Amino acid sequence: MSKRPLSVTIIGWLFIAAGTVGLLYHARELKMGSPFDNDAVWVCVVRLLAIIGGVFVLRSHNWARWLLLLWMVYHVVLSAYHSLSQVITHALLLALIAYFLLRRQASAYFRSARIESATIAKTEG
Repeated sequence: MSKRPLSVTIIGWLFIAAGTVGLLYHARELKMGSPFDNDAVWVCVVRLLAIIGGVFVLRSHNWARWLLLLWMVYHVVLSAYHSLSQVITHALLLALIAYFLLRRQASAYFRSARIESATIAKTEG
């Protein structure tokens, strides 16, 4: 298996950390009697997706890098309802994350994991 690039490790852990902090922060807004009366449930789901994406990027699942990129696209779109500076910040973060997750080294890391799992499946089947 190809060695995990440091950039993928950093991005994975940053998403895990950001998702965890956001989940803990927004979980306080949940009201057990009527959890869907505000957006707290949906915000917590989005934060949970960041954690899931971060964990599975570290485990070399290709779909997880696309989940993290979609997560960032969602935040670029969402920030358009706030301010131009937030849009610019999120767009720059998206570009930076996309650069590192789609580079040749990262692609080789995710591809080698796919090939290895396919090989294991063939030998077991």
